Amino acid sequence: MDSTSRRWVRPEDLNAHGTLFGGSLLRWIDEEASIFAILQLGNERVVTRFLSEIEFVSSAWQGDLIELGLQVTGFGRSSISMRCEVRNMITRADILTIARIVFVGLDEAGLPLAHGFTEVTNDLDRLPARPSGPILRPEE
Repeated sequence: MDSTSRRWVRPEDLNAHGTLFGGSLLRWIDEEASIFAILQLGNERVVTRFLSEIEFVSSAWQGDLIELGLQVTGFGRSSISMRCEVRNMITRADILTIARIVFVGLDEAGLPLAHGFTEVTNDLDRLPARPSGPILRPEE
């Protein structure tokens, strides 16, 4: 995997049956995948373009630890494609696999923006630096 993260299943993440709510898990996946896409494309403006079929094969319970793994499967002109695997670290059971997730980087006008990358990096932060200084807030 090119990126992994872990989550602790808490009471607010449970469904009416006391197991991990699928919506919570999908939110975590989308958030982790979008952060990874931002770092790989060097663009803070990314959107989820596509998620392939999702099949839940097991679940998790309160207190379980789950691991989300992302692996880049390709770069397009303005996009990045990845695969996601989620497993329960306590039971060691697979929870789900998403064969393909695609994110597209956008410009300021909301149009696809070419990025020029072809390989994954974990050593270099591709994000452009923001100017430092005090945070200015609009006057109320």
